[in-house]
Amino acid sequence: MSNFKLSIGAALLLALAGTAADAQTLKAVKERGSLVCGVSQGLPGFSENDGKGKWSGFDVDFCRAIASAIFDDPNKVTYVPLNAAERFDALKANKIDILSRNSTWTLGRESEGLTFAGVTYYDGQGFMLRKRQNLMTSMDLSNVKICVQEGTTNELNLTDYFNQNGMRFEIVKFTNVSDMLKAYDGGKCEVITADVSQLYSLRLELAKSMEHTILADVISKEPLGPVVRQGDEQWFNVVKWVHFAMLNADELGVHTVKLDDALKSEKGDLKRLLGRDGDYGEKLGLTRDWVVRIVRHVGSYSDVYERNIGMKSKVMIPRGLNHLWSAGGIQYAPPIR
Repeated sequence: MSNFKLSIGAALLLALAGTAADAQTLKAVKERGSLVCGVSQGLPGFSENDGKGKWSGFDVDFCRAIASAIFDDPNKVTYVPLNAAERFDALKANKIDILSRNSTWTLGRESEGLTFAGVTYYDGQGFMLRKRQNLMTSMDLSNVKICVQEGTTNELNLTDYFNQNGMRFEIVKFTNVSDMLKAYDGGKCEVITADVSQLYSLRLELAKSMEHTILADVISKEPLGPVVRQGDEQWFNVVKWVHFAMLNADELGVHTVKLDDALKSEKGDLKRLLGRDGDYGEKLGLTRDWVVRIVRHVGSYSDVYERNIGMKSKVMIPRGLNHLWSAGGIQYAPPIR
């Protein structure tokens, strides 16, 4: 009996210790007065530094949304540019609070102490090449040199695809995206492979961008989203629900320019979303008006998408799968209720 009581006591102590440990990130961010966000080293439309320390882009805006929810100030973010090889280690080592950097959700990554908080962008791997090569599909790419970034899912996907189809190829690996693009531009490889969204962005950096085409073929699933450390359930919920809030705002027609009208509405779902009914924000460790802060400073999901990478932006990526479920896409958020 004494051993049984001891076991219960030990379990209780471990549970209490776990609870204390599980709610440290939000507390640390609040005490620090800013969010530390890991982003890519530079990808047009997703994360760009203007040279004066100002960052912008789709992935950057997600961190701005979290800062808005916590501080009511989207500028309380410190950005840490990371390459593909070092990004997850930086998160595990507590050098950043969140990774918001075109990273694919996989089982292997979640089995190493990380958790993906959702899919902010549904993507797939594709190929970019020069139009003059006159190749129409990925099945035409046999016997070519292909540039790929090391430490990404793209490398394994590429090998699997070509081997399964009995096609000969040569991989040319690079640690940094910039080096990979220079090699492709300099003719060291005939094809460059990456997530399709990344290819749209990289094409903008080529001197003669219109001479390059992105094949319609997609050879993989690449669900991209923000990543946090495992073991902090509160922080995971904050990051997850910031994404869901932006999707719900989009679905309910709550955009930055329409926020004031939405705040006057007596519709139940809008009142819950905007903190006029219920204490959902407080349960997350935030404030009742957390979604209002996000929409006012950053916007809904579609505000962020169109501003940074949509058809009216310089990147011009069709929204496709990233439309809401109600508009033919697969972006879908649980309700706030």
